[in-house]
Amino acid sequence: MDFTAAGLAAAVRDKRVSPVELVGECLARIERRNPILRAFITVDADGALAAARVLEAEAAAGRFRGRLHGVPVAHKDLCVIPGLPTSCGTRTRDYFRSDTPCTAAARLTAAGAIVLGKLNMTELAMGPFGDNAHHGDVQNPWKPGHASGGSSSGSGAAVAAGLVAGAIGSDTGGSIRLPAACCGVVGLKATYGRVSRAGAMALSWTMDHIGPLAGTVTDAALLFQIMAGHDAADATSSPLPVGDILGGLDAPLAGLRAGVPEAYFFDDLHPEVEAAVRTAIATIAALGVRVGRVKLPDVSSLSRECSTPIVAAEAATEHTTLLRERRDDVQPVVYARASAGFSVSAVQYLEAQRIRAHFAREFAATAFADADVVLTPTIPEPAPAYAVAKAGSVEDIVARMGRFSRLTRPLNAAGVPAVSVPCGWTSDGRPLALQIVGRPFDEATVLRVARAYERAADWRRPTPRD
Repeated sequence: MDFTAAGLAAAVRDKRVSPVELVGECLARIERRNPILRAFITVDADGALAAARVLEAEAAAGRFRGRLHGVPVAHKDLCVIPGLPTSCGTRTRDYFRSDTPCTAAARLTAAGAIVLGKLNMTELAMGPFGDNAHHGDVQNPWKPGHASGGSSSGSGAAVAAGLVAGAIGSDTGGSIRLPAACCGVVGLKATYGRVSRAGAMALSWTMDHIGPLAGTVTDAALLFQIMAGHDAADATSSPLPVGDILGGLDAPLAGLRAGVPEAYFFDDLHPEVEAAVRTAIATIAALGVRVGRVKLPDVSSLSRECSTPIVAAEAATEHTTLLRERRDDVQPVVYARASAGFSVSAVQYLEAQRIRAHFAREFAATAFADADVVLTPTIPEPAPAYAVAKAGSVEDIVARMGRFSRLTRPLNAAGVPAVSVPCGWTSDGRPLALQIVGRPFDEATVLRVARAYERAADWRRPTPRD
């Protein structure tokens, strides 16, 4: 059976498998694999089976709630799910509480998805590797001992290992796309405001994005189609219509234009990353896309002048009590990054927001003046070993984090949609990834290019389940 969200939904609808059987199989995999992978923080076996029984009865009666009827999913543990604790990767079992459930998760459930539990993450969503001293480092399913990517580490690993068919992650500087790249799955950061952030812990409310991680582009598009759209509970959510993403997913690419930025995004890459991404770009060109160079605004100082002060200031504001009164509960690297916000002045913060707004306008104007999408690597190197990623002083680790997320972070400042899709493997079996970037609110074209490339490259390997 095709273990994809779309495939499982079709199997349930055709009565080739029941929701109870699907949940039982996934729970068995979780029991077998999670002690090593550490992808889950909370497993809700009883709740999932109860929901599966209700959905099974509905399916038997010919009633289907939506496109995900009976499909097992799980969500990053910063999403508020009624009845389940929300640790946000901290030592506190139920750190974040809200009377507003996570809108994105609720929309998937309304479409028939079954929530199996809450997924591991970097503490407070502040880290690109997937390490967590409280709940265990999330292991890369393809290469144990190596980073799974962060901060939506459990989401990437759970999908890659076949524990669930889809997951919700959040992305402030790459936290959906980095685990997608490290774990060999698809991760979509949509346009800022396209998916409601209501009911999810904020790290940086002006940089945060909520989005799907899935095994295929089709699955990512399916989850996104259901999650996206205006939400009265989130004042920053966009009223613009989402449109029919799935309907145009398999349209040909002939006539589209793609830009490749030679500066910054292709500087200091690992040789296997560059080779794989260049091959992927050639594959896209062979599909009829006109590929040329594109000049982007200077992003070399963007993190220092814009992203870092904004994220640090907003994170310190959100988590003041934890950082000031329970400092010993927070991992040293996380504390160092978040508490730096206490030193950001109002003038520095407002200047950073001014720079960010100017950059976003300039990026949209220049990147897409002669291109429909921009093609870059997602990660500058393959998933590193945890022994390397966590070595040295706090300052060393923070610098290493910045280098690893440098290709994803500018796109949060720009607020544009970007998807990470697998584009090959290193010689020792670690996934590599291509990042496809689009105009604001043009997720349809981004996903269309990603789907065509995925189909042409046929990159998928058997899921590393055992």
